[in-house]
Amino acid sequence: MLYKHGFRRLSVGIQDFDFKVQYIINRVQTFERTKSVFDEARQIGYTSTNADIIYGLPLQTEESILFTVEKVKELRPERIAFYSYAHVPWKSKAQRRYSEEDLPSAEGKRKLYELGRQLFRAAGYIELGMDHFALPTDSLYTASLNGTMHRNFMGYTTKATTLLIGLGASSISDTWDAFMQNVKEVEDYERIINEGHLPILKGHLLTGKDQVIRQHILNLMCRSYTSWEDKAMFYPELKEGIGRLKEAELDQLVIIGEDFIQVTEKGRAFLRNICMCFDEKFWRNKPTAALFSKSI
Repeated sequence: MLYKHGFRRLSVGIQDFDFKVQYIINRVQTFERTKSVFDEARQIGYTSTNADIIYGLPLQTEESILFTVEKVKELRPERIAFYSYAHVPWKSKAQRRYSEEDLPSAEGKRKLYELGRQLFRAAGYIELGMDHFALPTDSLYTASLNGTMHRNFMGYTTKATTLLIGLGASSISDTWDAFMQNVKEVEDYERIINEGHLPILKGHLLTGKDQVIRQHILNLMCRSYTSWEDKAMFYPELKEGIGRLKEAELDQLVIIGEDFIQVTEKGRAFLRNICMCFDEKFWRNKPTAALFSKSI
């Protein structure tokens, strides 16, 4: 039905193919079942598939990553999203089956990331922006070359847009000057929809300054470069972010010019940390805020 209405891309959440990892995170799905989804999608006519893999999961080991990547290579998706696991048991009831003791250490998690990254590259995938890999035949790789690649709440896309409509419980919409998230329970979502109302739980209106800082972060995430040659792209808060980048500059992760920032090849693995330096609200709330996710 989706194909008949013009959809041509499909993304499948895999996380990890190691059964012990799947069981503890309550996401059991066999390789055979997953492969059938990929095979059927391609038979229908879908032209681009994506596989979501997560590193840093409870009980996950280097052997888990090796096993999972081997299986993903059999599926040969055009794109791979390699996300960092976010441990937020206060938000997700499913994460209460295990504790922090079951998670890899920060050093161990970093090794899992580097191993996965190395294996994807060896399999012919090209690293794009943050967390994403694509085959050189995929349109996302072409977009990265011609400068049209864009990032939204769901990851990277081939075209920039100021509108993202989130359908379904907990989904997030974006109108560029505002973010809004739907209620998280399916029953509440259906009830509010049936009552004829928008099922919005919360949101945030972006100021002009928010939008400029957001654009700089997007530039870094999509092109590893941003500039404020145009004075409209400069706010005093930008100086604070540049100040936080000084250590990264000493580590040769970025080049800071008079009116630009360039992420180096070495710095690409730390893109999340680099962009975080400009997240004004994160730094303002840092002493008290519980993090949704960590860079490691």
